[in-house]
Amino acid sequence: MLQNQNNKNAIILIGALFFIFGFVTWLNGPLITYVKLAFGLDTDSKAFMVTTAFYMAYFFLALPSSWILEKTGMKKGMGLGLLIMAVGTFIFGQFATHRNYSMCLLGLFIIGSGLSLLQTASNPYISIIGPIETAAKRISIVGLCNKAAGIISPIILSAFVLKGIGGLEQKVNSTPDPVAKETILNEFAKSIYVPYIIMAVILLVVAFLVMRSSLPEIKSSESNKQIETAEGAKQKNSLFNFPHLWLGALCIFVYVGVEVMAGDAIGTYGKGFNIPTDETKYFTSYTLAAMLLGYVIGLITIPKYMTQEAALKYSAVLGIVFTLGAFFTHGYASVAFVAALGLANALMWPAIFPLAIKGLGKFTEKGSAILIMGIAGGAIIPKIFASLKDEHDFQLIFCLLMIPCYLYILYYAIKGYKAGQ
Repeated sequence: MLQNQNNKNAIILIGALFFIFGFVTWLNGPLITYVKLAFGLDTDSKAFMVTTAFYMAYFFLALPSSWILEKTGMKKGMGLGLLIMAVGTFIFGQFATHRNYSMCLLGLFIIGSGLSLLQTASNPYISIIGPIETAAKRISIVGLCNKAAGIISPIILSAFVLKGIGGLEQKVNSTPDPVAKETILNEFAKSIYVPYIIMAVILLVVAFLVMRSSLPEIKSSESNKQIETAEGAKQKNSLFNFPHLWLGALCIFVYVGVEVMAGDAIGTYGKGFNIPTDETKYFTSYTLAAMLLGYVIGLITIPKYMTQEAALKYSAVLGIVFTLGAFFTHGYASVAFVAALGLANALMWPAIFPLAIKGLGKFTEKGSAILIMGIAGGAIIPKIFASLKDEHDFQLIFCLLMIPCYLYILYYAIKGYKAGQ
């Protein structure tokens, strides 16, 4: 009974953490709009350095995060991750007021680094705090918190920072005097300072609360032992003995790529149809609302009506269907299909992660870090889209990037997760 209560408390606390890094992560969509105007960037490719800097942190910091967690333990590691995020948030807010894009990107990289530490700790934690077979359901519960925050954060940033941005863009473009133009942009850039300083303070407070909490300390490698067959499976002695892990890392890579395309690139996609910026700045919230619906469906159906593997399979097929729908339609209808990809993507992370770490035993921490490295897909795939869309049909580029990703996810759901087992 006490163990069940501890598990419930842990899920509540992890849910709060998922809300925080959902709030921070899904600011990137409207931030792309913000930096393009505030820093006078002439291409979308330069503006998409926001996602590149943010998500590449996962690639570089995931394995060091695993080492840090071995030294600090899960709880202190989560607190440290929040502190690092607070530092990055402060740096971004401070240097945005000076319109120093390079330092702002550094701030985003630091935020991503803190999130990498948080993710490396919290994802395996929530997966193994109960039976691995129901891990997708627990991840869906905390995922609700993540996606709810993702709906809210773009709306808040748009209300406080991007209000009237369409008119501001016209004003900047119609101002012939360079000095007057710089004055307008300086005032606009400063508008983000207070929201980011408030976020930094909140992160510091939550870090303190986490470190003082009664969150149970568990060793993931001890809770995720390999299941021996009746004949007696040989104990594996290297991460390279788990092909399903490496295939899972690639699956995470392409999944996060399509998730960021649907969530952060949707505003840029909409502008390809000449939809006003005052409308496109909210599009990220539509994708996250669809993801929230997907998480609710996951809570109801997994594992009672379908397995994690089946959920991943159906999600991949749905992703292909919605991508083709976006390609063969135009304007708001096409944008609606892109937003609907949030529904297709919702159950992918909750299914991929537990399937990929299943049976890793003593390698669970490092295996989880390998999977977290795959989040770098959010840095690469959207950047390719932004770099190619101006020279080619943006709908075609979107489709050619998304379809192969969903096909690979479908392969992993059918066969890849069983490799080597």
